[in-house]
Amino acid sequence: MSQSGALSFSYWETKTWLAGIDYCIVGSGITGLSCALKLRQLKPDARIAILERGVLPYGASTRNAGFACFGSPTEILDDLNTHSEAELIALVTQRYQGIQRLRSLVGDAAMAFQQQGGYEVFREHEAALYEEVLEQLPYLNDLLRPVFGQDAFLRRSTRFGMGKILPETICNPLEGQLNPGLMIRELIRKAQEANIDIFYGMQLLRYEDAGDSVSLEVGRGGAPGKNEASLQIRCKNLLLATNGFAALQAPELAVEPARAQVLITEPIPELHIKGTFHLEAGYYYFRNVGDRVLLGGGRNLDKAGETTTEFGTTDRIQEQLESLLSEVILPEQKAKIAQRWSGIMGVGPQKKPILRKLSQRVCCGVRLGGMGVAIGSHTGAALANLAVSDASPK
Repeated sequence: MSQSGALSFSYWETKTWLAGIDYCIVGSGITGLSCALKLRQLKPDARIAILERGVLPYGASTRNAGFACFGSPTEILDDLNTHSEAELIALVTQRYQGIQRLRSLVGDAAMAFQQQGGYEVFREHEAALYEEVLEQLPYLNDLLRPVFGQDAFLRRSTRFGMGKILPETICNPLEGQLNPGLMIRELIRKAQEANIDIFYGMQLLRYEDAGDSVSLEVGRGGAPGKNEASLQIRCKNLLLATNGFAALQAPELAVEPARAQVLITEPIPELHIKGTFHLEAGYYYFRNVGDRVLLGGGRNLDKAGETTTEFGTTDRIQEQLESLLSEVILPEQKAKIAQRWSGIMGVGPQKKPILRKLSQRVCCGVRLGGMGVAIGSHTGAALANLAVSDASPK
């Protein structure tokens, strides 16, 4: 007996698209697409497919702020509380090299990359914190000089027309910005050109490593329901690149979802803000998008509530973003909000991504720690290398 609305395919569709898959990647964000492209280099004749539960890449890859950044001074100093110096250098190196790899892979023009510098700004009540950071700048620059080949952090006397901030900022001239939508669209184009199939609206519900292959239960994209119709497909190897959604398939991993809320203004005449900006230890961040201001953050106001895989915005955080916009970023102008949205990041007790074989035929590359733009392409390539290696599961 047939089930009304059941998820099913014809014999032709099954045999054409869903059979003989050598590598099945879950997630079509920056990590998944970079992984697929690296796999194509390593395995030119393999059948490679990507499952994506959304109608577009779903998560953070096209919902982030488009910062090509490596960590503000306060973030890096805070990381030293949970990481050794060697671990921190490795993290920043991975971020910096990841951006260079991404630029080489996608091309600056294709993703509207601009290197206008990044700035950490301090509010007037943070004068003591600013002095503490200044004292640590020589140490940070010495520590990270082998990574960048120059001083990463410089003092700058500028306000960018902002209000209620200190007259000096700390600048990283190597930081840049890009258009995440253009970036992913170019990666998708390259994947299609490389004969990699991308199946949208297909969500991995469960999987089982059967030894000689991996059995997947796949349903329609969206939140899985109790009676959701599903189908079974098989692949030789399964690669999880779902970042903030990793716990849905692998709850044993130390990955928590972290929602980030964002808004963008209508065009603003004679906008003085150019570059990327970090505020309050990176919990708030903003940049110009042409003559608009994009502003995000506020997760620190409700960490429990923002530890979710549900998209959406909240009045409390959006009101705080608007307050920062009117009081700090654009104190002399009234800006209209054009759009609001959110993305889901993957975080955990450490910022190092989890690259691991979960079984002989299943591996993952997740927990990008809010640095997906910087390390997504690097993590994807590393995931591909792991998938073709003879390494044993940990």
